[in-house]
Amino acid sequence: MTPNIPLLSAEEWAALSLSFQVALCAASAGLPIAVLTAYWLARSRSPIKWMVDALVNLPLVMPPVVTGYLLLICFSPRSPVGGFLASWFGVKIVFAWTGAVLAAAVVSFPLMVRAIRLAFQQTDPRLESAARSLGAGPLTAFLTIALPLAKRGLIAGWLLAFARSLGEFGATIMVAGNISGQTRTMPLAVFSLANRAEGMDQAWRLVLLSILLACLALGVSELLERRHAVHQR
Repeated sequence: MTPNIPLLSAEEWAALSLSFQVALCAASAGLPIAVLTAYWLARSRSPIKWMVDALVNLPLVMPPVVTGYLLLICFSPRSPVGGFLASWFGVKIVFAWTGAVLAAAVVSFPLMVRAIRLAFQQTDPRLESAARSLGAGPLTAFLTIALPLAKRGLIAGWLLAFARSLGEFGATIMVAGNISGQTRTMPLAVFSLANRAEGMDQAWRLVLLSILLACLALGVSELLERRHAVHQR
């Protein structure tokens, strides 16, 4: 049943609900990989570090539509990856809400990695070395020393990824389409309203709501990063 919210129509509420669902899944699914990647980039001295760093940050500088096009090619039912997921697991990516999650996760991944990497760089690696000298293994030292010290950075990175996922448009429309009630998130709903007669007057509610949510996420993320920096002094 659709909640009765006076300021939002049923279509707008559906877009808002789907946006939250997509953003939560995208940010949460990307978090474990982002933590491992950020930790490796913060600690590694590998000669290929620059290459991995460039690959991670590529979605930041590449047009989102191009990112969506590449994802569409890789995960279409006719591709090896898309065909495998569909035949073995029954997972449909293209023109489904899972496609919106994938697009949002890829586009927001660099922001999450950057925030978490900064948190790991601000923690003293000698603490992990001390734990390992006392008999702790690499995984134990990571889970008991590095991860707890960087927890505010993890939360900040997750919030940035969540906010970016809420606003994802270009890659999403390429991979998931703009299907009302299925893949139409808030940015796509604004786009759809703006292309209707007198729709510009209706789109302002979602526009203001998007700005409010983005500012809230950025504010909390900035507060956490400042507290983490003060804590490390």
